Amino acid sequence: MAGNTQEIEIFPNPNPGRDFTIDIACPEFTSVCPKTGHPDFGTIHISYVPADSCIELKALKLYLQSYRQEGIFYEAVTNAILDHLVSACAPRRMTVVGDFRARGGITTKVTASYP
Repeated sequence: MAGNTQEIEIFPNPNPGRDFTIDIACPEFTSVCPKTGHPDFGTIHISYVPADSCIELKALKLYLQSYRQEGIFYEAVTNAILDHLVSACAPRRMTVVGDFRARGGITTKVTASYP
């Protein structure tokens, strides 16, 4: 899967003793429908409580862009993003929401959470 070929960089959490939430919105997410080959567009929302490290945003952008040519279903990409981010930064909690734009009059929102 393309998404795991781009490294997700992290940096030390400046306040590891405190629970705080980081919310990230990525409104320009694109991938490809594996059945039709048409582009899929959506917003990826990431919300997490960091433990020892935080996700570096430029690296996150490059990681998400690695899906642009990837034929992958909404459900699979949302869960893959969660798995890769959890593996990279080991947060206390994380939720990834893939909110995909209408195609054929149907919208889809996929939510995956850790733990």
